[in-house]
Amino acid sequence: MSVRTDSSAPYRAGFACFVGRPNAGKSTLTNALVGKKVAITSNRPQTTRHTVRGIVHRPDAQLVLVDTPGLHKPRTLLGERLNDVVRTTWAEVDVIGFCLPADQKLGPGDRFIAGELAGIKKTPKVAIVTKTDLVDSKTLAEQLLAVDRLGQELGIEWAEIIPVSAVGDSQVGLLADLLAPMLPESPPLYPEGDLTDEPEQVMVAELIREAALEGVRDELPHSIAVVVEEMLPREDRPADKPMLDVHAIVYIERPSQKGIIIGPKGKRLKEVGMKSRKHIEALLGTPVYLDLHVKVAKDWQRDPKQLRKLGF
Repeated sequence: MSVRTDSSAPYRAGFACFVGRPNAGKSTLTNALVGKKVAITSNRPQTTRHTVRGIVHRPDAQLVLVDTPGLHKPRTLLGERLNDVVRTTWAEVDVIGFCLPADQKLGPGDRFIAGELAGIKKTPKVAIVTKTDLVDSKTLAEQLLAVDRLGQELGIEWAEIIPVSAVGDSQVGLLADLLAPMLPESPPLYPEGDLTDEPEQVMVAELIREAALEGVRDELPHSIAVVVEEMLPREDRPADKPMLDVHAIVYIERPSQKGIIIGPKGKRLKEVGMKSRKHIEALLGTPVYLDLHVKVAKDWQRDPKQLRKLGF
């Protein structure tokens, strides 16, 4: 495995996580750095639930990105569990990137997270101003100053403050250049070619969930959970024409939501299937037969037994 370009510089490998309020651009940034769709992105806030890790392979370093759910004031049992996951993750990584969108003024949500960050002393923190493609240079300059001030007020010393646009691919490479030296000296933690260590079934479930969220503006994204029951290569297929059978269930909380997900004459569910199947085939590199069903799991977000069953 060829990892080193300059033999005098030690190879580094470690973990970084991006934090920020929901919809601050964390997942999109993860995808831009890794160069492949790994974290679920949706223009609905609060959609990443699993700690999806993207892996950036470089000649001098390996950066493992841990994508935590957005930290927020919990309203449900699920919310509390998500917040616990976040704090545990922060304590274990080598560098934290705090994402703040350029197009929104710093708000109470940002202060809440910055206040939590201030309590974590040892880990280097990089402030990343995201979505710079959405603002002019004056607004961007004001936001960078505001972030600097926020650090001073709370006693956080930013290792760097860097503006990026993951969509416009602006400065994303530079961000990786800045993060790499902050990692400990270490051999690579994952084989080259690995992009994430999430089990494939979880990633497939997330892709289906993302497709199911599209266009359901009026329903909370939290009321959808997807479980892939099984993924099996179809028997009696020739070796050069494999087919994977994927059986998945979309769980919702109330019977009234069933019609929304399925749509008139099943049209919407069919679209969800077609859309997610494309992404799944791209992810797994093999043709897929997707069998989707919708079931009601009453108030699953508040029921510890159901939460466990659905993987939380």
